[in-house]
Amino acid sequence: MKKLCVFTGAATGTDPRYADAAHQLGQMLASRDLGLVYGGGKTGLMGKIADAVVAADGHATGVIPKFLDNVEIGHRGLSDLYVIDTMHERKNMMYEISDGFIIMPGGLGTLDETMEIITWRQLGLHRKPIIIVNLFGYWDHMLLLFQNIINEGFMHHGHSGHFEHVDDMDGLADLLDSYFPSTAQVLSK
Repeated sequence: MKKLCVFTGAATGTDPRYADAAHQLGQMLASRDLGLVYGGGKTGLMGKIADAVVAADGHATGVIPKFLDNVEIGHRGLSDLYVIDTMHERKNMMYEISDGFIIMPGGLGTLDETMEIITWRQLGLHRKPIIIVNLFGYWDHMLLLFQNIINEGFMHHGHSGHFEHVDDMDGLADLLDSYFPSTAQVLSK
């Protein structure tokens, strides 16, 4: 089973459409037999995705540090929940066991994880797909920042190819199907 790491918020945000999209993502992963890897919490968008995966009999792996287990409330209904010591261990474990990365709306933790995984790709530490889901323009400013970094000569134009971005869940579904075709898709070709 391929596993996709999803970076997203421990909050749901102010727009209920984010929670709807998170639920849809969980269903999308489970229906494609793609395992979820995420920060292990039960709250926010991350909890919504995990709940949808679990409800659809999918595989969900959470990785949460001990000190956050009481804040983000570790999700006890997962296929696997690893309670580890530090944030660095959390990120490293999530990166190691994942075959690709999806970035949904989130806060500073999501931004931190996103920058690190894109940087690792730029440095050649992995070749796994990274997909930024720019729902309702949420990541517009980050994408503009990346373009400004290129324009100012601190990143090469080719480095923007280290990730892809889509504006909706249909675009994400298309990319998932291209990166991780289901057995049925492979047999029909």
